[in-house]
Amino acid sequence: MGVVGQNAVRLDGREKVTGRALYVDDIVMPGMWHGVAVRTTIPSGKVLSVVFDPRFNWKKVVVADRHDIPGRNVVTMIEEDMPLLVHDEIRHIGEAIVLIAAPTKKMAEDARRHVEIRYEEWQPVLTIEDSKAKKRVIHGSDNVISRYKIDKGDVSAGFKDSDAIVEGVYRTGAQEQAYIEPQGIIASPGKGGGVDLVGSMQCPFYILKALERLLGMSETKLSVKQATVGGAFGGKEDYPSVLAGYASVLALKAKRPVKMIYDRNEDMNVTTKRHPSVVRHRTGVKKNGMLVAMDIGIELDAGAYTTLTPVVLSRGFLHSAGPYRCPNVRIAGAAFATNAPPNGAFRGFGAPQTLFAVEAHMDKIAEEIGMSPLELRRINCLKVGDEMATGQILKESVGALECLEKAAAASGFERKWRASLPLCKGESEGIEVRSTLPDPPLQREGTVRGIGISLFMHGGGFTGSGEAKMKGKAGIRLERDGKLTVLTGCTEMGQGAHTVLPQIVAECLGVPLSCVRVETPDTSKVPDSGPTVASRVTMVIGKVLCVCAEEMKRRLSEAAGRDHGDFRSLAGSFLKKRGPLTIIEAYEPTPGIHWDDTTYHGDAYAAYSWGCDVAEVEVDKDTFEIKVERMYMAHDVGRAVNPQMVEGQIEGGTLQALGWALMEDNRYDGGKLLNNRFQTYIIPTTMDTPFLELITVEHPFSHGPLGAKGVGELPHDGAAPAVVNAIANATGIRISEIPATPERLFEECKKKHFRSS
Repeated sequence: MGVVGQNAVRLDGREKVTGRALYVDDIVMPGMWHGVAVRTTIPSGKVLSVVFDPRFNWKKVVVADRHDIPGRNVVTMIEEDMPLLVHDEIRHIGEAIVLIAAPTKKMAEDARRHVEIRYEEWQPVLTIEDSKAKKRVIHGSDNVISRYKIDKGDVSAGFKDSDAIVEGVYRTGAQEQAYIEPQGIIASPGKGGGVDLVGSMQCPFYILKALERLLGMSETKLSVKQATVGGAFGGKEDYPSVLAGYASVLALKAKRPVKMIYDRNEDMNVTTKRHPSVVRHRTGVKKNGMLVAMDIGIELDAGAYTTLTPVVLSRGFLHSAGPYRCPNVRIAGAAFATNAPPNGAFRGFGAPQTLFAVEAHMDKIAEEIGMSPLELRRINCLKVGDEMATGQILKESVGALECLEKAAAASGFERKWRASLPLCKGESEGIEVRSTLPDPPLQREGTVRGIGISLFMHGGGFTGSGEAKMKGKAGIRLERDGKLTVLTGCTEMGQGAHTVLPQIVAECLGVPLSCVRVETPDTSKVPDSGPTVASRVTMVIGKVLCVCAEEMKRRLSEAAGRDHGDFRSLAGSFLKKRGPLTIIEAYEPTPGIHWDDTTYHGDAYAAYSWGCDVAEVEVDKDTFEIKVERMYMAHDVGRAVNPQMVEGQIEGGTLQALGWALMEDNRYDGGKLLNNRFQTYIIPTTMDTPFLELITVEHPFSHGPLGAKGVGELPHDGAAPAVVNAIANATGIRISEIPATPERLFEECKKKHFRSS
C-alpha cells in the first residue's frame, strides 16, 4: 500500500489540537477527592515524631501512613530498597511520610501545612566524591549501587605501543525532563477490593507489578490505564509507580477515587532526573591517528535509591568507547548512592553522558596529534565487520561513516574548521552534499565563531539478553467491521508510536491506514509489550506486529481455502464464517545474538542507530554568551517509517540536548533544589532554536520491521559534544563540564589566561 515511508498525519493529532483529548487532570470521577504527601525537609536523618496540629479538624480528611499499606512498604523496580513511605531513616529531601486526601485540593494543602515532622539530623552524603570516600555508608558496605567492567585485548601493551597518550576528565550535571504535563494519577477502588488506575505514564505494566507487591493483590484485581500524556522523556517510566502507590493507598482508605497531581515545584523537587556523571579517559594513539588503547572510568550519582540506575549505568557503559575501532579497551563503571532524590530514566539513558565524554575527548586527541577532528573520526569509525569493545562483530546496518561524511560535507566542516585553525593541514574528501540552509550571517563585531563535530550511536532495544527475557507481546484484532485494532502496551507520549505502529500494520497487511486503530494501553485489555523505553517500540514491537500480520494472513488464507487474494477479501470471507480474530505474538530475538551477562561480552544490541552532528556557535567576547547558530544532523535510522516524525524526533531531541549542553543547571544547597520552577530552571525556547538541517540516512536492519531501527533517543547523544567542540574551535578553550554556561566559560578563560601569563 506504500504506507510506510509516507508522512501520515498523526492518528492522535485531531483529538489533541481540538482539545477533546483527556489528560489526567481533565478527568473527574463521582465522589473524587484530592491527595497530597507530607514530605521530609532534610536530606539525611531519622524521624522522631509526626505531630498533627490539634487546631485542624482532622475528621474532614483521610490520613494514611505506612501502617495503611496492605502489602509491603516498597516500590518495586529493579531492587526493593525504596520504601513508599518513610519507615524510620530519611534518605533524601522530599520523601513522603504521611498521605492526606480531602474533598478539595485546597483543603488537602491546608491539612499538609498542619503536620510537623520532628527529626534527628545526620550528616548527608551529597557528592560522588563523598560517597566514594565513604564519608558515611548509606548503601551496602561501600555505597556502590551497581558496578561493571570490560577488558578487551591488552591495554597496558597498547599504551606502550602508542605514540601519544591523552587524558581527560569530563563531567555532566543532572537534567530535568521538563515535560509540559506534571506527574498525575487517579486511583479508584475497584471490583472485589481491587484498584483501578488511570494516569500520565510510560509503562502501565511497571505500575501493575509495583502495585501487586505494595498492595498485596494479584494482577487480576488491578487495572492500569494510560490517559493522554503531555510528554515524558523517561521521567514517567519509573516515578509513576511511586505516585500510583500514594494514590492507591489513599483510595483504599478513603473508599473513593483519589486524584494526585503535582504542581511544578513538587514535581521538580522529588521526581527523578538524569544521572550526573564523571567520566575519565586515558587514550593511546598512533601519530597516524589510529586508536590503540582506551582506558575509561565512569561514575554516576545514583541518588538515594536504586530505581533504574543499574541499567542506566549499563547502557552508558556500553556506549562509552563511542563508534570507534580500538583493539585494547578497559572500561570500569560504578554508580554511587548519595542523599539526593533518586535519579532515573531520561532520554538516552546513560549514553549521552558517556558519549559526551568520548566525543569531547576525541577532539582533544586530534589537537594533541595535530590532526583534523573529522579525519581522526574518519580513520577510526566503525564499519561492517568491525569489532566493538564487547567483542560484538557488526554484521549489517552500520551507517556511521555515511553520517559522518554527509554531515561534514553539508556543513563545509573542514573549510570552516581550518578558518579558525589556519595551521591545520589536510583536505576534506567527504561525500558531496549541498546544504539547503541559507548563507550564514556575517560574524558580528565582538564575537568569535567556531564549528564542532560529534559522531555517535545508540543501541536499539534492551541491552544484551533483555529482550529475550522480556519477550514483549503485541497483537492485532480483526474487528467485525473489517477494520484492525493494534493491541500493545506501548504508550503514546508525543513521540508518534500510535501512528507509526499502525503504519507498519497497514503496510504489512496491504490496507489503508484509515482501517487501523490502536487500543488504549490498559493492562486489563492489552498484552504486556514491555516498557516504552530504550528506542525499542518501532524496532522491537513493530517487528512483533509484522509477525502478527503474517500469521493473520496465513489464518485467513487457510480459512478461505486459498493461498492468495487481497487482505480485505480474505478478511470478509473469514468474518462471515467465523467472526473476529485476534493474533498475539511474542518477540523472538534476532538470530545469532549471543550475550553473557556475567562477563558483559557479546552482542550488546541487535542493531545500532548512528548519527553525526555538526554545530556552529558564536561566542560573545565580552559577555561569554554562547549562541548555537546552526546544527547539521545526519542520522541512520534504518528506514524512516514516517519521515516527518523522524525529523520531529531529531529536531526535538537535538534542542533538548542543547539545553543540557548550555543552560540546564540544577543548583542545590544542602540537598535542596533551588531552581525548582521554569522561571529559574532555564530550558530552550523557540528563540534558542538554531537553523537545523536534517539528513536522513537509511541503512536497513534486516530484522527490523521493514528495515526500521529506533530513533527516539539517538538525537540526544550528539549535540552537547558538538557544541563544546565548536566552543573550543571558536575560543581555544576546552570545556570539559556541562552545562557550558557563560560563567563556566569565563572561569575557564581566566584559568587559561593565568596559566599563559
